Amino acid sequence: MTEALVFDDVSRTFRAGAGVSGLDLRLDAGEIVALVGLNGAGKTTLMRLALGMLRPHGGTVRVLGQDVARIAPSVWARVGSFIETPPAYPELTVRENLRMTAILRGVDERLVEHTLKRWNLDAVADRRFRRLSLGNRQRTGLAAALQHDPDLIVLDEPGNALDPTSIIALREHLLARAASGAAVLVSSHHLDEMARIADRIVLMNAGRLIGELDTSGADLERVFFESIRQDDERREPERAATAAGGLR
Repeated sequence: MTEALVFDDVSRTFRAGAGVSGLDLRLDAGEIVALVGLNGAGKTTLMRLALGMLRPHGGTVRVLGQDVARIAPSVWARVGSFIETPPAYPELTVRENLRMTAILRGVDERLVEHTLKRWNLDAVADRRFRRLSLGNRQRTGLAAALQHDPDLIVLDEPGNALDPTSIIALREHLLARAASGAAVLVSSHHLDEMARIADRIVLMNAGRLIGELDTSGADLERVFFESIRQDDERREPERAATAAGGLR
């Protein structure tokens, strides 16, 4: 299988002391991987590292075969992402925002009309982004991130504020892209929804990747919380030693 995204012993620390460490992860073409964890586990940091928004302090990140530190613009054009907030200009309309992203990605602007229909944005196409409801903002951001059919998709909590119809549309789109050979990394707190689409569900806790959930297993929430609890217990002696060292 072709590697679309690779983390090799990646670490990144911050002045406050939090960060990520020892990250080893591989996404192959055609694979959907869900990243789950509690708030503050490091999921968004991992995704920012994958997109070159943060530079690792240790290890390497490769995107579509290239080191993220030296990646060519033509390769970035094959990536679609949505991290925390929709990538849109507030004073532009929905149609203008989609046209702008099409130009930046080097794809035909005529694709925009198809995208508006796919994401059910026709009714608000000429409304300024800042005047949209939260759900329509989310759909606009997803449409902008995905309209160029990227080979690598990185989405941080894409289901936020989406109604059930939009959740289904997102699910179908991601499954279709994976079937066409795209790799998808998506974070979410909705374990049941991730189990519907993901080939693997990777657990993250306290800045580390700690294992995987069986997507076919029952009671995913119970298994998830039990895995986090066990990891916290394993880390307790290390945290206690660190705290004692700081008091000396």
